[in-house]
Order: sequence, then structure tokens, then C-alpha cells
Amino acid sequence: MKLYTGLLAIGMSIFTCVSAQTTAPKPVATDSVRTATLKGVTVESKRPLIEQRADRTIVNVDASISNVGVTALEVLEKSPGVTVDSEGNISLKGKSGVLILVDGRPTQLSGADLANLLKGMPSGQMDQVEIMTNPPARFDAAGGAGVINIKTKKLLKVGFNGSAGITYLQGRYPKTSETFNFNYREGKVNWFANLSHNYQKRFSDLSIRRNIRTGNSDEISQVFSQETNRIVEMNGYNAKVGVDFFATKKSTFGATISITDRNGKGHNPNRTEIAGADKVLQSITNARVENDIDWTGLNANLNFRRVLDKKGAELTADLDAASFRTKTDLFMSNAYLDANGNSAGHTDTLVGDLPQDINVYSARVDYFKPVGKKGKFEAGVKTSIVNTDNDARYDSILYGAVVPDLNRSNHFFYEENINAAFVNLERPLGKKFSAQLGLRLENTNARGRQKSTGENFDRHYTQLFPTAYVQYAADAKNTLNINYGRRIRRPAYGNLNPFIRFLDRYTFSRGNPNLKPSISDNIELSHTWKNSITTTLNYTFTDDVVQEIIRQNGNEASNIPENVASYRQFGISVAANMPLTKWWTNNTNLNLFNDDYSGTVPGAAIDLQATSFIFNTTQQFKLTKTFLAELTGFYRNGWLEGVLRVKSIWHLGAGLSKQVWNKKGTIRLSVRDIFWTQKLKARSRYGNVDLAMNQVSDTRIVSLGFNYSFSKGKKISPVKRSAGSMNEEQGRIGQ
Repeated sequence: MKLYTGLLAIGMSIFTCVSAQTTAPKPVATDSVRTATLKGVTVESKRPLIEQRADRTIVNVDASISNVGVTALEVLEKSPGVTVDSEGNISLKGKSGVLILVDGRPTQLSGADLANLLKGMPSGQMDQVEIMTNPPARFDAAGGAGVINIKTKKLLKVGFNGSAGITYLQGRYPKTSETFNFNYREGKVNWFANLSHNYQKRFSDLSIRRNIRTGNSDEISQVFSQETNRIVEMNGYNAKVGVDFFATKKSTFGATISITDRNGKGHNPNRTEIAGADKVLQSITNARVENDIDWTGLNANLNFRRVLDKKGAELTADLDAASFRTKTDLFMSNAYLDANGNSAGHTDTLVGDLPQDINVYSARVDYFKPVGKKGKFEAGVKTSIVNTDNDARYDSILYGAVVPDLNRSNHFFYEENINAAFVNLERPLGKKFSAQLGLRLENTNARGRQKSTGENFDRHYTQLFPTAYVQYAADAKNTLNINYGRRIRRPAYGNLNPFIRFLDRYTFSRGNPNLKPSISDNIELSHTWKNSITTTLNYTFTDDVVQEIIRQNGNEASNIPENVASYRQFGISVAANMPLTKWWTNNTNLNLFNDDYSGTVPGAAIDLQATSFIFNTTQQFKLTKTFLAELTGFYRNGWLEGVLRVKSIWHLGAGLSKQVWNKKGTIRLSVRDIFWTQKLKARSRYGNVDLAMNQVSDTRIVSLGFNYSFSKGKKISPVKRSAGSMNEEQGRIGQ
């Protein structure tokens, strides 16, 4: 989890999200009502908010009032075991490195870009959230903390069907969200589409104080105090169009194309005060930092599915191609003042043209075969190719003259090829036991080239990733599960690039081409009672954890990510999801875990431990058949984020929902973070740097939304759509 995107350049320890793969999604109905026919009588039952399965936790999005009209990121914020900070960085059971997928496909981004994508995805497009802490071997091995798969709505009726929604949100600044989903099926052809627009304007006020000590003593030699008032305004447009062609009863062809465009501006005025050892103010720097960002993505998929025999054996194949382009224009102006606020000389200006192009190509073939009555065998192969081109061009403007800044400019190329194969066998062992064993092999070949210096690097490694699951059904009420898996977190593409990223005149970061992947071993033991209360014990060990390390050089602080630490976590969690009365339903999740980081940084050792507690609850009340109410709450005590110690945070929310027009329309009103308590405070001490930060963001938001569903046709069997093949590769984009 990253507390603030800009802190990449201030020396905080942060860990980046990565991506992995999930199984092909199985479309489900668009509403939160299950329908069954018993002896000619149609019975409807509302889907619960939370469902516990042996290998995953499922959140039914529309079952919560406060989930309507908000963003995908805000839905994840309330999901069991998931933590989202004020800048949109995601962790699962206190661990960063979560793989985010949409309909089994990668989210294409991570870090700040992933947060922007999820902020631009309205909840009206979401049907379910699947949370898996230890995925099987058929998944890409990336994602040390687990996988979160967002399943979008699929309309399952012959003819034309659709839904539309509009929401207005008000925090300090206004926000809007509009969605439109439709499906048309006639004969052997099924067309589907999701369209959306999202407008966001948010603020984030950040204060940071850095005390620079002399060596390892407590004597302070210099003090930096920085204040940043950040305002970001973004428009996001998403369009997904696809078709399924049912050539025969056994063969299905499909194609999908997704287009995303996000553009906006970032306004980041910054004030830095520098004091000496006597803490007397020496100088002031007022910085004006502006960013114009335009991100476009195009993703195309072709897929094929063939049923091979009457027992259900099948062969699936996917071809994917994607192209992403980011265009960032940077303007940074610094005015230097003395302690009295008088001009101390010239004003310098730095402008940057920072384009990035990423192309991803992948192919996958999977085979599935039933074994016996309840067993199954799976095997598959995959290959992927990634090409990135980062051309960072900086110019300095001094006394009106524009001079190319060759020391900061850089042109970096990166190529990567990953080849993978897996086998997975699942079968019952008697009446009460069942087991699943899997093994995945991944071969990685990478090459980086820095054009300006001619420096190159090559990486070649092959690794095995075993998985094992055993389930014991003691009786109708009690089930025990134990599972183990190994996973990998490859360095983000951007973290391998040694070009400079600026926050202000005194703080910047750069990548490190020598980074190694982090390897995690995870084991879990869980007990489920009556499918209502699940208790889980977990242990995780991660080697070669990547950490941003601050390097103080005079007045400048720079960061370089390095493999500096190992990480251990012991944890216990309890999830209780059950009706308390006919009108009151409880969904509560408790997580208690101990984090332990150990390693070395330049000039100091890391040996940090902390025990953290997370409480997350949603209480739903059925006031009438069409009128619902909801209360939500979150609390997390102080915790470790690498070398950073973060103080406790909490927030409360509430919502009302009313169905109208024969239940085709829904009006919802909700308030998030009612008391505006989701404010972050943190401190760290390592090397010769003491750091303290405070952050306040636009988290208290009132929303009013309306959704309407329309359909003309009859329900049909679900269509099994492809999840695509480039899951991990796209997830490392934007990190």
C-alpha cells in the first residue's frame, strides 16, 4: 500500500501491486436476485452480500446500498480483508502485492494508474468481487498477496436488454458517474457492451517533515518541512464491446475489444522550508508543479472454446494484443526566498515531455478433463512478449533560455518474454476429503537498454510454483481447509527504468535495473461453520522485498528501489456473514496479524515488528420490501508499512435505498466517512533520516444515484467467456 503517490520520491518504504491470472469468468445475472423454479413455481431469493467458498470470498456488489453510484475502488474498500488507503493503494489482509483483474483479465495498470482506473469504473458495471488469497496453479504466479477479480455484469436474455445509471457525488468538489450496459442475442450471435464516463476532482493535503541527523547520532544537522496541496481533475471514458458466435453446440468463437481513455490535470503547489542545526529558518522554496496526463489503452482478444466429448472435456485458446500510451507533460517552477520571504535570486523552471509506449502480446491454450465423478484435470501453456519504450526529455529554462537537460533526460527500452506451463489435478479422497495439487513452471527472459549511456542488462531465470489444497468436510456444518502456494512479484516495468521522476526541487526518485523478483510462500488453515463463520490462520514469508531507499545528498533527497528486506506475517481472521433477524443482516470481518521486516539499508539495519488489527463491518436493515438501510464501519490500529509506522484510522458510512417502478428502478443515497476521520499520520526512523507525515484527502462524500434496468426477452444459459491470456504482463504497467 502506498500512502501517497508522490512519496516515491521521499524515501518511504512502499510496495507495488502486481498482476496474475484467473480462470475464465462465468457470467451471472445482472441483479442481486437468484431465481429458481420449483414444480412450476418461480421463487426469488436475494443474494447475500458475502459468500464464502472453499477457495475464495465473493462479494455481490448490488446487495449493498452504499455500493451503488460509487467507484470500483470504493467497493473494494468495503470488501472483506481489503484495505484501500486515501490514494487508492490496495492491500489484502495487511499485505501489498495484490493482483487486480477485471473479468479475469489484468487491470492493465498498478500503483497510481491502477487507482485512477478503478476510480473511473462505476460500480454500476460490477456484479461480483472475487477475493482469493492463494490461487491455484492455473493462475499466473504473480501477486504475492493474492488475487482480486472484478466480474462485470452480463445480461442473460434473448433479445435486447440493458441497464443505465447516473450518480452525483459531492465532497469538497463535485463528481459524476454515468454507465450504460446492454446485451443483444439472436440465434447463434450474442453482442454485449459496457460504456461509462467518470468525472473526478479530488484534493489531498500533505505535510512532511524530514530531520537529517549527523551520522547515527541524535544530533540534527538540517530540517526540511514541506507542504503540498494537491488537486487532481480527471475524466475517464471506458468502452468494451464483444461478440460470441455459437458455431455449433460444441464450438464457440469470441472477440472482445476494450478502449480506455483517461485525461486530466494535476496541480501540486509545494512549499519547502529549510532550517539548520539550530532549527532557525534559512531559506524557502515555493514550487509550482503541474502535470497534464493523457492515458489511452487498446486491448483486443480472440478466443475459442471446443467441447471434446460428452463427459465435458474441453479445449480453450486465447490470443491477446494490447497497446498503451501515456503522455505526461511536466512543468515545475521554483522560486527561491530568504528567511524573510524576500527573493533570493532567480526562478528556475524545468519542463518535461515524458511519453511511454507499452505493447503486450500473449497466447494461451488450456485443456480441461473431468476425472471420475467429481475430479478434474487441467493443463495449459502460455507465452507472452512485452516491449516498453520510455523517452524522458527534460529542458531547463533559466533567464528565459531553454537548455536541454541531458543529465536528467533518458531513453530506456525494455523487452520481456515469459513462457509458462502448468498441470493441476483435483479429486475427492473418500466421502469427506478432497484434494487439489498443482505445479506451474515459468521461464523469464528480460533485456533492458539505456540509449543515452549504452548500458544493457539481461535476466534469465526459470522457477517452479507448487500449490496444494486439502479439504475435510467433517459434517454438514463444519469444513476444514488447508492450502499452500508459492508466488512471485516481478519488478514493475517503471522500477527497472533508471530515469528521474520529480516531486519537487529537492525530492525525486529513479528506477533500478538490478532489481530481483520477490518470492512468497503462503500457507493457510481455515474452518467454516454453516457457511456463515470462517476462521483462518495464515503465514507468509517473502524474500528480496523491494523497498524505496532514501539517499540524502546535500539538499536533495533521492530514492532508488532495492531488494533490502525479508518479510514475515502471522495472522488470524474471522469472517461472520449471517442474518441476525428477518430484517437485520450482519457482515463483519476481523483480521489480526503480526508483520516482521528484517534486512539492511545503506548505513542502517531494518528490524521492525508490529501487530495490527483490522475491523470491517456492514450492517443491513430491511425496513420494508422496497426500502433498505445500511451502516458501514472500518477501524485499523497502528501498523507497519515497510520502515513506516502508520497511526490508527477509522471511518463510518450510511446509506438508504428505495426501489421504484415495479423494482426496475433504484434510488440510493449514501454518505462515506461521515465524521471525516480517514486521515493518515505516519513516522519513520532509519539511517540518518527521521520522517513524519500527515495527509488529509477528499474522503467524506455524499452520493445520490439512480439505476434503471430494462429487458425484453427470456433468460438463457450463461455464456462462458474467455478471461484472456495477458494477465500478469498488463498488471505491471504503470507501476
